[in-house]
Amino acid sequence: MSEKKMSVLEHIAELRKRLIIVVVFFFVAMITGFFIAKPIIVFLQQTDEAKQFALNAFRPADPLIVYMQFTFIIALILTFPVLLYQLWAFISPGLYEKERRVTLSYIPLSVALFLLGISFSYFILFPFVIDFMGRLSNDLNIQQMIGINEYFRFLLQLTLPFGLLFQLPVVIMFLTRLGIINPAFLVKVRKYAYFVLLVIAAIITPPEILSHLMVTIPLFILYEISIIVSRFAYKKAQSSQIKETDQK
Repeated sequence: MSEKKMSVLEHIAELRKRLIIVVVFFFVAMITGFFIAKPIIVFLQQTDEAKQFALNAFRPADPLIVYMQFTFIIALILTFPVLLYQLWAFISPGLYEKERRVTLSYIPLSVALFLLGISFSYFILFPFVIDFMGRLSNDLNIQQMIGINEYFRFLLQLTLPFGLLFQLPVVIMFLTRLGIINPAFLVKVRKYAYFVLLVIAAIITPPEILSHLMVTIPLFILYEISIIVSRFAYKKAQSSQIKETDQK
């Protein structure tokens, strides 16, 4: 652990510096996103799911809104690893050397889980939902005319939350290493956690049992993985405390 003691003002100054770095990088990422948003939007319009609809612009500003939405989302995704690193750099002076190395390894893991969550939603859940909506419209004899803004908003609302939900094991690992929670607590609140996950799944999926299960089951598995991860992190934390006590 760092020997240097920092005052409250020094902590605030350090936090301010980290936030400035994140904000500056975000604006640079916005410029990058401005250039790569167009090919991504064009590509997504050529997918089998998009071709099921006649995508229309119902307002003059809709194309601009879609373009800026993707620019903003791209910038957020590019900034996410930088945000995690700056957070780690802010708290790392209060950690032991081994803890710094361990927590630093959380960053690539977190990014990988974020991308995995988005991929799961886009390649597995989204096609199923679109197919369900199409079948329902045919059954009701409804001609679908979808606004391009509404289509992409629905796509982003369905995919991006999974990037965040898949962060659960990393968050649990981090909180366990900090001593805020432990495996016994996670097991104790399992039924309440399952209920919350059921509610989340119901919010982000259409009212159809199969699509609900396609979301709920992976979330339950993530929670069980989080318990296993917490047990591993808890043992590591206990071992570090014992070594620290022996060294005194």
